[in-house]
Amino acid sequence: MKIRLLFVLMTLSFSALHSQEVPQIVFDSLTIDYGTIEKGDDGVRVFRFTNAGAVPLEIKQVRSSCGCTIPKKPDAPVAPGASSEIEVKYDTQRVGPIRKTITVSSNASTPVVALKIKGEVIETEEEEEEEM
Repeated sequence: MKIRLLFVLMTLSFSALHSQEVPQIVFDSLTIDYGTIEKGDDGVRVFRFTNAGAVPLEIKQVRSSCGCTIPKKPDAPVAPGASSEIEVKYDTQRVGPIRKTITVSSNASTPVVALKIKGEVIETEEEEEEEM
């Protein structure tokens, strides 16, 4: 019984030490709502995040669910306690609802995080009048 208890305590101690050596990515928000924007408006937004871990955070890859959304990851590792951002550019020439996912892969304790963008791109009043 004592050996079993000692084994459990050693395992928990190792897990606790190991978890402190892994970066933790904490986003300010997992969703960006563009709201209603006009065709041709600025489609650039940013997801801000902090490395809440004790070692540098490396963003390995950032992918979008479609070619209409172009994400940009930080070039350098993010130091413990530091903040950075992932830039997302949506093609606002596409009229209609925005419902896209950006997948972030890193060396964090949660290695894959799904970010969402939503909203709607509408025709400008000038374009609607030209169509009539």
